[in-house]
Amino acid sequence: MEIAQPPPYPSPLGEGEEDLHPTSPEGEGEEDLNPTSQKGEGEEESHPSSSALPTRSGTGRGQGEGLLSESTGGFRNPPYLQEELLAEAGQAANQAARRHRFADYRMRRAEQTVRRQQADLALFAGFLDGLDVNVGPLAEDPEAWRGVTWGLVEAFVKWQLQQGYTVSTINVRLSTVKTYARLAMQSGVLDPQEYALMRAVRGYSQSEQRRIDQRRQVKRVGAKKAAPVLLTAEQAGALKDQLDTPQGRRDRLLMCLLLDHGLRVGEVAALVVEEFDLPAGLLRFYRPKVGKEQVHRLSPDTLKAVQAYAQTGDMFPGGPLLRQSQHGSLKSHEQPAKLTQAGMGERAITQRVRLLGERLGISGLSAHDCRHYWATTAARHGTDPFDLQEAGGWSSLAMPRRYVGDNEISNDGVKLE
Repeated sequence: MEIAQPPPYPSPLGEGEEDLHPTSPEGEGEEDLNPTSQKGEGEEESHPSSSALPTRSGTGRGQGEGLLSESTGGFRNPPYLQEELLAEAGQAANQAARRHRFADYRMRRAEQTVRRQQADLALFAGFLDGLDVNVGPLAEDPEAWRGVTWGLVEAFVKWQLQQGYTVSTINVRLSTVKTYARLAMQSGVLDPQEYALMRAVRGYSQSEQRRIDQRRQVKRVGAKKAAPVLLTAEQAGALKDQLDTPQGRRDRLLMCLLLDHGLRVGEVAALVVEEFDLPAGLLRFYRPKVGKEQVHRLSPDTLKAVQAYAQTGDMFPGGPLLRQSQHGSLKSHEQPAKLTQAGMGERAITQRVRLLGERLGISGLSAHDCRHYWATTAARHGTDPFDLQEAGGWSSLAMPRRYVGDNEISNDGVKLE
């Protein structure tokens, strides 16, 4: 006689889900790992490690001891192991950050700043070598700073004074040394206390420079001028008034950019044709020294100069703004030089500005002198220091305030009657 089978008990799981405990007599969420064993009261579990195995709910036999993550469905480490892994990961991250500290800092700085800092640290390394202290590349390797002390930094400052370097140059180099010493400290090479003592090494103020210069024999080294060449408005106009030749039109545009907009020589060298919007009369350019893009409204003279430069075919579309001159005819008015390939470097611009100045009887004229003229003229005509700072691409108010201060008459507000 055939006995009818009872209908299957309906599964509480959804369609397609697997019942992990089809025969488990245990409580909800618990798993019987030995379903055939009959445990008496007080008897020990035959598989004591089973309490640590994962369950569907994420807990074992004890609450909070599970290793299965409900959110991810994967295993997770117990708290004590998580703390150890976190500590190890943190140490590994610290070591990686230390190794790349110098490279990360240099990558964030303008190319001109990096070159100057390399020169500063090369001089410092040369000074240390003279003391039989051999170091590696101070600008690149944190380990090169191992053994450098605040006393060596102090001696470097005093040595520069004896060599005749200006106070401003000494202060800049001291700032560079302190900056890289901080990076070496953050890299775990320099002791924090030693770095704190380095930070305490002081530079010199401008008033102290005058007293120092009165007492030392060598007051200046290098070719850098002690003071800028001061231009009059008539001289500035003559510098912009160049011949109507390919080279003359280029020179006119060059001098307008320097005298009417105060661009740095590196900024002028980097200009490309597409940065000029002639219909709108605007120039959009990048200032690498401060890492910002700016827009200048072209002065009337600059707009006329760039229009003439473009309309006569002197300007190559899609490339650098300025073009080189044919070598050998730079000093000749009678035989105008032809423009050759696109691109005029900083050195070529510097030489050209000096030559244009010499033609007018102005000795030692530089692109920076033109920038000084622009800032001084703007301050003289009442330009707000904040506006001057923005237009000149300075990162602080120190320089524009200095130009404004140079043009103020101290006793204008004094009344004697």
